[in-house]
Amino acid sequence: MADQYRALIADLEAEHAQLDGIVTPLSEAEWSRLTPADGWTVRDSILHLALTDDVAALAAADPLAFEAHREQRRAGSDPFETHRNMPPDQLLDLWRASRARLLDALRSVDSRARITWFGPPMSAMSHATARLMETWAHGQDVVDALGLERTPTTRLRHIAHLGVRARAYSYQQHGFTPPTTEVHVALTAPDGTAWAWGGPDAADQVSGTALDFCLVVVRRRHLDDTDLQFEGPHAREWLVIAQAFAGRAGAGRQPGQFKRTR
Repeated sequence: MADQYRALIADLEAEHAQLDGIVTPLSEAEWSRLTPADGWTVRDSILHLALTDDVAALAAADPLAFEAHREQRRAGSDPFETHRNMPPDQLLDLWRASRARLLDALRSVDSRARITWFGPPMSAMSHATARLMETWAHGQDVVDALGLERTPTTRLRHIAHLGVRARAYSYQQHGFTPPTTEVHVALTAPDGTAWAWGGPDAADQVSGTALDFCLVVVRRRHLDDTDLQFEGPHAREWLVIAQAFAGRAGAGRQPGQFKRTR
């Protein structure tokens, strides 16, 4: 477990670095470009990551201070708006400092330590996975805004795993009762290997590329704009509402918004 945790933190650091490399050379106009996230620019996406990484570091390093911060947020305090016009160079400095604190905080705790968050408490392993997922998801908003494509990596396994584990949570967030039966998810990894979750005899089956599955569970693509295959009584309904992150899901992407040319 300790080795897996160290590898996960290294993957989170690599995900940070990849997105940093994309946004560092951007012009002011590109920083201000709207993303598919309603009303958010590229700048807003990186600001969100910077502020959330900072809070995630606080949650891992100082639970009592995080509880106080969470109460302030519930009372309406939100630093996002006050930092929204920060110049790109200052924003990059803020994000780099925040994510460095996050990595240090994660390295200082046991992988099984429970960390309080805005959603349900989670292990340090899950906390790190959630930060990798958010970095990748908001990075997708950035590359979509810029008309770029990223080469998928095996770091997607962390996001896919989180997406499968959050199946029941996805139903609960939408006010639905989760199915009691399991689902079999069989994905082709970016390196061509096979990843699978759940029993192969499950009534609900989902298959396809890890990239498509991850795009769906972070709600950056509508199911109908992917090549995912599914069958069973609950497979499609889950994929339409799937979310690998805590909190309100929002509308997500609409069918046809990113339709592939086949």
